[in-house]
Amino acid sequence: MVLARAESSNTHTRFVRAIALFYAAQFAVIGVQAPFLPIWLDARGFDAGSIGLALAAPMALRVLIVPPAMRLVDRLAVTRIAIVAAAGLAALSYALAGSMTARGPLLAAAIAAMTLFALTFPLGDAYALRGLAERGRAYGPVRLWGSVAFMAANIAGGLSLGVIAADHLIWIIFGTVTATAVAGAMLAPGARDLADGAGQAAGQLLWRIPGLSATLAAAALVQASHAVVYGFASIDWSAKGYGGTTIGALWALGVVAEIVLFALSARLPGWLAPLGLVALGACGAVIRWTIMAFDQPLALLPFLQLLHALSFGATHLGTLQFIARAAPARMAARAQGAISVALGLAMALAIALSGLLFARFGSLAYAAMALMALAGLACALAARRFGEGPQVGV
Repeated sequence: MVLARAESSNTHTRFVRAIALFYAAQFAVIGVQAPFLPIWLDARGFDAGSIGLALAAPMALRVLIVPPAMRLVDRLAVTRIAIVAAAGLAALSYALAGSMTARGPLLAAAIAAMTLFALTFPLGDAYALRGLAERGRAYGPVRLWGSVAFMAANIAGGLSLGVIAADHLIWIIFGTVTATAVAGAMLAPGARDLADGAGQAAGQLLWRIPGLSATLAAAALVQASHAVVYGFASIDWSAKGYGGTTIGALWALGVVAEIVLFALSARLPGWLAPLGLVALGACGAVIRWTIMAFDQPLALLPFLQLLHALSFGATHLGTLQFIARAAPARMAARAQGAISVALGLAMALAIALSGLLFARFGSLAYAAMALMALAGLACALAARRFGEGPQVGV
């Protein structure tokens, strides 16, 4: 009996480590793709308009591709296989883009690579949430390794910019995407889903889950309210005379705050239910953006960046926790796909709006983001009327 328990514990530990490794590889891709891909496209002769198209196209394609892809994955119960396939095909597409000289095919291959890799996020969360819940493990302490890898990749990327020719940066992205495919292959094979009572109901629709629409609206509004800070904070801070080291430290502080919340998430009080976390995240965002809409001393900015733990971290954890509790196992990929689509649409619209607002009003554009987060808070409070579902560790 003791040996059996020890073996089970070792198996669970290996499972958790494999997911942590996968998240680390996955977010390392974002850590190098965000700064490197535009620079590489510029080195290949693309203008700002073409680069903007390349970066925006995957967001639009996500709306068309993610829902049917997630339905198919749920139907065939092949989440792990789909993760490896999506990452592997994304790596192949990046390799093709790096090997091409014709502008049209090169741009198409880069867009295909980003679109395929985007599929690994709802798939990875669906796999991790279900597997961790079955083993009684929390999501946050595992997911934090993605944030750690993202920050490390940002730093390493910045250091390598002066060493690696811009025309070769694509191969760093290719390497991290390939590593993600390998990490996906190392995940434990999941048993085919057995239909449970909730998931077996004939004709059940994802959108019939009580509170789902309001929760997704809340999450989308709060996360999209980060559009101004993501797109223009560095520009704003630089215009105020802050140096690169200060700006980099402010960004790092936000990620560190997020990591700390993820690390402590398993110890959060039980009364802080999923939608409570989303509401808390919305409150953090409202406070953060309201203050940032006006001139503030540099000494206040670190405290505002620490609120990233709420505006992003608490919202993210609460949303995934709600899905883990409310969605039947056989709809896990579809539920994660719905989050991906909702956030993608909201963020795309918010980014477009933030550019117009910042160009005209400067930092006052944050006031619109505060209103957006306030609307997210209203949606979270409305969703609470439908209940939280059974307890699952996230």
